[in-house]
Amino acid sequence: MDALSNPRQTEPVVTQLRPGDGALAPDASSCVPPEAPLAMPAQSLTQFDGAGRHKDITRHPVFGFWLARLFVFGGGLCLTAYGAYEMYKVVEVGGVTPLEWVLLVLFVANFSWIALACMSAFAGFVWLLLVQRKPPLPPVALRQRTAIVMPIYNEAPARVFAALEAMIEEVEASGLGHAFEWFFLSDTTDPEIFVAEEQAYLAMRERLGQSCRLFYRHRPKNLNRKSGNIEEFVTRWGGRYPHMVVLDADSLMTGNTIIALAAAMEADPDAGIIQTIPLIVNRNTLFARLQQFAARIYGPVIAAGVSVSMGRDGNYWGHNAIIRTKAFAAHCGLPVLRGRPPLGGHILSHDFVEAALIRRAGYAVYMLPSLGGSYEECPPSLIDLSTRDRRWCQGNLQHSRVLLAKGLHPMSRQHFVTGIMAYAASPLWMAQLIVGIIIVLQASYIRPEYFPSSFTLFPAWPRFDPERSLELFGLTMTILLLPKFLGLALGLIQGTTRRNAGGALRLLASALFEIIMSALLAPIMMLIQAGHVMHFVFGLDTGWDPQRRDDGSIPFKDIVRRHRSHVALGVLSLVAGLSISPSLVAWMSPTILGLILAIFLSWGTGLRGAGVALRRAGLLVTPEERITPPVVVRANFLAGERAHLDAEGPKGLYLLHADPRFRAFHVASLPRQQKRRNGNISPEWALAGAKLSDAETIDEAIAWLQPKERMAILLDPALIAHLARLPKERPGAEAAPAM
Repeated sequence: MDALSNPRQTEPVVTQLRPGDGALAPDASSCVPPEAPLAMPAQSLTQFDGAGRHKDITRHPVFGFWLARLFVFGGGLCLTAYGAYEMYKVVEVGGVTPLEWVLLVLFVANFSWIALACMSAFAGFVWLLLVQRKPPLPPVALRQRTAIVMPIYNEAPARVFAALEAMIEEVEASGLGHAFEWFFLSDTTDPEIFVAEEQAYLAMRERLGQSCRLFYRHRPKNLNRKSGNIEEFVTRWGGRYPHMVVLDADSLMTGNTIIALAAAMEADPDAGIIQTIPLIVNRNTLFARLQQFAARIYGPVIAAGVSVSMGRDGNYWGHNAIIRTKAFAAHCGLPVLRGRPPLGGHILSHDFVEAALIRRAGYAVYMLPSLGGSYEECPPSLIDLSTRDRRWCQGNLQHSRVLLAKGLHPMSRQHFVTGIMAYAASPLWMAQLIVGIIIVLQASYIRPEYFPSSFTLFPAWPRFDPERSLELFGLTMTILLLPKFLGLALGLIQGTTRRNAGGALRLLASALFEIIMSALLAPIMMLIQAGHVMHFVFGLDTGWDPQRRDDGSIPFKDIVRRHRSHVALGVLSLVAGLSISPSLVAWMSPTILGLILAIFLSWGTGLRGAGVALRRAGLLVTPEERITPPVVVRANFLAGERAHLDAEGPKGLYLLHADPRFRAFHVASLPRQQKRRNGNISPEWALAGAKLSDAETIDEAIAWLQPKERMAILLDPALIAHLARLPKERPGAEAAPAM
């Protein structure tokens, strides 16, 4: 029988305090529901038995997807063949030298990448213009329970709790709230944030009422990062939920979208993952607003192209998607790659691999590009984007180890290649530029051997066809920019988008400004990503620090330190180019200018004031800013309100010491740990205990404790009890007698 038919099964149980805890029991329900474990075994990449693959229960139309796939890949192949032929004709004048062969190979690799993206965007444009249907109305009933999970890691509690609360309110207002349960899955390692999360959770439960199915779980060790966080949820509670919607810490979704996802999963028993297309919101810095505008205006045609050409063999982006829980548990356990990081060890970019594994098992993975109501945020500055890209680069390069896994669908392998090329393209473009400069340098300063030592009837002339070269440059730029032009054209055609983006003139001006800024920022990103790739190729690992999501500017000295090598390379390229050929400088002017201005561009685009000024002028405005979705408005209001409350009252260990009720809840919420073996003592635990023993007051103890030691206290009931016994003032201290 479905779990929703038994109301007693949905009620959380009260977690009892441990024996010996003298604090009062918290007047609140458990912060976790009853466990319903699912096994999630690690999958093999070298073996696969297709006999166990899921067989489709219902028939699904595939002709349109295959037609779109033929158009995209066939068109991309034709464009690449034509570009390769034209490039060969450019360099074959007088014979092709070895360096020119290298240039030709690099050009074809880079050209094929943009040709495929161009054809995909064109297919998306046609689909959105002629085929797109309106999303169905929200259902009036749901038959199964869905978990909404938000993994968090050292995030600002005010923002993430406000976002989930806004989503809960919308779903509850629909009358279908009984079909959903909500989870904060915390991997937080900062002790102050850990306590603030629990404080925010209790406050949120009090506002929403005990009937709200809201839960909070903190994991003491963030083993395997986000994928490990989700895996731990599945192995403890996955059996309770036929489906789960996975969010990111910056995710927002409307209530109707969440309900529509659950209804779509119920209606399609062959679906494993259904992905929405998140739009970027809440951005203020110039750099973030450029991304927000591009994602809103150009993004729909690109996403629709991917959706129609991939069909039910699509991909998963790790958040704002719904997943069939049992299929995920049975088939998506991530293996550990052989060897050491960065290319071995735990898989970082888990989402592509999970999509490939669940598709291998016979379940469909697809997008709903016309659903809407799905939002996220983006990094506020170029340096923040670089930090995130560093992690993504390592994860995508790891996919080269998964690419040849047994039993994968061909489209899953194509997704891996796409992810790898997203970062490998930068060193390839850089290599193409370097080879081109060497060829020009060779022609300018090195005396050519027109008649080499080997016998030949004709001399080897180191020449190019300038007219054909110019035509090929125009073709390359057209293919590179066509997805942006198609997105802009669609925005101009769609009246609502055009009006809410400031009108046709402002939309055109915004697009022109975005293209210019992208051209200037592109060479900086090329060097950054090429550096990331080389970093990992030479075997250096990266960390997984929490993403900076606010609009606070980065100190200027840090910007100078990060980009001074880019500026130096730009100046060197300018001097070398002028000494070789002024025409070479003209050809490379966007690249050279972007590098020379790297510090200024990174600093200026990271300013909140610059972005706000353009918004006031009506530039880079998106429709979601003119008519802000209610869930975004509500989340922002709650975040501001919560941040104001967080600024008041005790925090961290002070709160744990001062509030017995909160302390009781915290202790009751700690995971049950196995008895410690004698001699198995962590340095942080030992130091925390020693400092608590030496301290005479709570102020003294907290002043001595380091962050890891504070976390050790928060995870140990005995140390918490010791902390609670510390007085506020030294024993025996008395005020001096009045004279």
